[in-house]
Amino acid sequence: QVQLVESGGGLVQAGGSLKLSCAASGRTVNTYRMGWFRQAPGKEREFVASIRWSGGSTYYADSVKGRFTISRDNAKNTVYLQMNSLKPEDTAVYYCALDPYGVSYNYWGQGTQVTVSS
Repeated sequence: QVQLVESGGGLVQAGGSLKLSCAASGRTVNTYRMGWFRQAPGKEREFVASIRWSGGSTYYADSVKGRFTISRDNAKNTVYLQMNSLKPEDTAVYYCALDPYGVSYNYWGQGTQVTVSS
């Protein structure tokens, strides 16, 4: 089985920064891309950012472009999400996910809470 473990969440004031990490461990699987998603109370889970494991191409939701940066460390099987200029509307549980073959995200972490106070 593949385990994804997120860390780095917490409470921050508006305008502040946080860096999330997600480490993959367990059974070796192919990694086509990894992504970050978030779910705010009462809302559906939404895409935040993704990165291709080979080549490093990145994609962002419009709501976070210019503020968030996704990156990866292939040797550590870890993906990061640097979040700057945080807004109260960024408050959510953030999940990382792994897509082995470019079809769907089959593996998910347990989530880490990010709370941005105004």
